[in-house]
Amino acid sequence: MSPFAIGIGVLLVLLTLSFALSFVRLTIGPDVPNRTVAFDLIALHAVGLVALIAIRHDAPPLLDIALVTAVLGFLGTVLLARYLEQAQDEE
Repeated sequence: MSPFAIGIGVLLVLLTLSFALSFVRLTIGPDVPNRTVAFDLIALHAVGLVALIAIRHDAPPLLDIALVTAVLGFLGTVLLARYLEQAQDEE
């Protein structure tokens, strides 16, 4: 195995561990803003994982999936922030 392949493997393992810790933060977050940040972090981890898998398997079409995941994660965060702002204004 080349050093590049080993590096990609190490990055995949580290990113997966970080993904799992972010998911724990999402489930036990003390309040909604912390859970929102955890959701955004999970979306970014998904983008990173898909991008690394695309590089490892030399599959450029997977990068399109990473791009769509990034856009959907951003939109989800924006929509949740707007919802929280409206809920706060109503109180």
